[in-house]
Amino acid sequence: MNRFPLIISLVFLAGGTIGSSAAAQQPPAIHGLTGTIALEGTIKKEHAGANTVIVKTEDGVEHVIHLTKNMLVHGGKKGDGLEGLTEGSTVVVHYTMSAGNATAEEIDSVGDEGLKTTEGTVTRIERGRKQIVVRFDDGKTETFRLTDRATVDAGKDVDAKADGARILVYYTDESGQKVAHFFKRVKK
Repeated sequence: MNRFPLIISLVFLAGGTIGSSAAAQQPPAIHGLTGTIALEGTIKKEHAGANTVIVKTEDGVEHVIHLTKNMLVHGGKKGDGLEGLTEGSTVVVHYTMSAGNATAEEIDSVGDEGLKTTEGTVTRIERGRKQIVVRFDDGKTETFRLTDRATVDAGKDVDAKADGARILVYYTDESGQKVAHFFKRVKK
């Protein structure tokens, strides 16, 4: 009895099954292109009719951001949506990419009536507890509560245990508790 054709048939059958299951799998997530991305810059231009703003980052790159009616706006002057955010306003835009378009989910105004900023060295990040602890130059420490978005999306390049990174924290003072909406590593 010749087993050679049976072995070849089984190899082709197994190869076809493995190949088809590999083809059916989803591609891996591409770092930086999935989830919410945060962008800090100034509003260069607002196009209310087109529901877009152009945000210019500190490196000079201009980003076209599409706005939705469900978008959240934190800080700025009291009013409806982008009313308090004018050209030249410093903002942090939290957006997602879809079909090549950046769509804002949240815009945080930075400055006067918006988010405040402080700089220090991160000593601990507890994303599960939604907390970040920062040590200031005078040696004092403070614990900031993280928003849901900051817990998931902010400071992905910050590892308190590895390097005690210098960070800039964007926060609000809500009922006596400091709440971090965004934080990022300070460039050296």
